[in-house]
Amino acid sequence: MPTIQRFGAVKLCMYADDHHPPHFHVVGPDFQVLVRIADLDVFAGEARPNQIAAALAWAGVNREVLMRKWVELNERG
Repeated sequence: MPTIQRFGAVKLCMYADDHHPPHFHVVGPDFQVLVRIADLDVFAGEARPNQIAAALAWAGVNREVLMRKWVELNERG
């Protein structure tokens, strides 16, 4: 699972050949959530807002980067 970005003990990752919708994982010491790239909605897992705030803020600015990485890892022909 490639780590895309780190925020202290929290990392933003993506799996290759993962399920749809296009998403990323925010993983901390005691939580993991899945976040849809299109709207940054947390659609699986639980975390306190302050645990994932930095990751979501970074993702908001870098949504195109995340989508390109999703395509690279998951939409191969």
